Order: sequence, then C-alpha cells, then structure tokens
Amino acid sequence: MATLNGRPVSPDELLPLALVNVGHFTTMRVDDGGIRGLPLHMERLTKDCKAVWGADLDTERVRDFVRQALDGHTQPCVVRVTVYDPEVDMGHLADAAEPQVLVTVRGAGAMPPAPLRARSMPYERDLPEVKHVGLFGALHTRRSAQLAGFDDVLFIGREGFVSEGSTWNVGFVDRNGTVVWPQAPVLPGVTMALLQQRAEHRIAPVTLEQAKGMAAAFATNAGIGVRAVAAIDDTELPTEHPVLDRLREIYLSVPGERP
Repeated sequence: MATLNGRPVSPDELLPLALVNVGHFTTMRVDDGGIRGLPLHMERLTKDCKAVWGADLDTERVRDFVRQALDGHTQPCVVRVTVYDPEVDMGHLADAAEPQVLVTVRGAGAMPPAPLRARSMPYERDLPEVKHVGLFGALHTRRSAQLAGFDDVLFIGREGFVSEGSTWNVGFVDRNGTVVWPQAPVLPGVTMALLQQRAEHRIAPVTLEQAKGMAAAFATNAGIGVRAVAAIDDTELPTEHPVLDRLREIYLSVPGERP
C-alpha cells in the first residue's frame, strides 16, 4: 500500500523519487496499534524537512495520513513516511519547495531477529544526521558484506572509529557491564534515543579493535528493537548477556502511542 497525501499514489508521482532520489523519511513499527517513540519520529520529520527542503511540516497532517494507511492493515507492521516533492527537477533543485507525504506499509518480522554477523568497512554517509533517501552507498556496502558471507556492514569512519550500521545504530556492552554508544557522526536513531533516556550508558569513541573486545554488541532500530551482534569480521561475540536482556525489556516496556 502506498498513499500520497492520503490518496493512492500514481506511478508518475513516484518517478521523481526513484529518478532524482531527494527526500527524507522515518520508519516506525506498529504493534497493537501503537508506535514506540512516535513524538521522536515526528520531531525527526520536522527537523529533516527543514534541513532538506527548508520547509515546515504539519505533523498532525502526517499522523492523519498514517492513520488512514494503517486502517484495516494486519499488525505488527512497519509504516514508512517519506517526504519528497513529486515536482522536483534534477536541474533546478532550488525550486523544489513543496514537499509531500508518501506513506507506505509493509509487514513486520519477529522482534528481535536472529543475531547478525557484521563486516567492518570504511564508509561515512552523506549528512549522517538526516535520515535521507540517498541510501546507495550504505546499501552497496551492505551488499558487499553479504557477498562476503556476512549479514550486514559496520561502518568505520575516516578517523578509524566505529560509527553505525547500514540502517541501524550500534551499541556495545563493555567488560564492566556498561552500555557504550560510539561517539561519531551517526543518524540519531529513535530506538537508540529511547534506550539512552532509560538506561545508564556512556558515549565514547570506539575503535574497531575495542569493538571486537567488548563483552557484547547490539544493533538497534525501530524495526528490530535490540538485536545481538554475533560477530564483527572474524571475531565472535556473545549473543547472550544480561545487559542485552535488560535493554530488550526496557525497550519493550516503552508504551506505544497511537498516531
């Protein structure tokens, strides 16, 4: 299902998104009609709309479109809100000033999924603080990691520090049982923010060597919750740890809010 401003979207209206690929989005998991961190998702859309389009966004209108899209849809599911301009012209991007709201819905998998194995690769996303639709680089590195036998990719910035995964934030549990979030340019994920609000942690630079020496590692985003990382490159990591269990409990205890 895909709607643009609350009505079925046409192929012609989707073409600019596919061919010009300028826009931003947020992805939200819906369980029993509720969305964890819904206000944070709306804040992200508002902030990114200003950064990408220089425009304000009516989040009440967005929530109405989400409600319409979810009506009668089987749950759990994942709803994505993409903000783009169907009239955008690649040669005159400065003229694009009327972003519209595309809502798509798909089924959701079990949470959390099985532990993942990550391959470290040097990469930094463009405008990492914005959840934009320019995903080619991130998905290309994911594909490369999968062709090498891994599930996904872990980015290493130009200064040699761990930053994030292709579409997820990464966190660690050190040998003292403390949650460590990498200090690096990353997308500020909603799931990460919810955990940081509720669980003790520290934020510090993490080298690849330090990451491989942690007591545990985990990936977070709205679709997967807290997912254990079973390996980084050829270094195996424990997938069972009391801190991981606690983080999952904390996240699942966050009440969902209806759009």
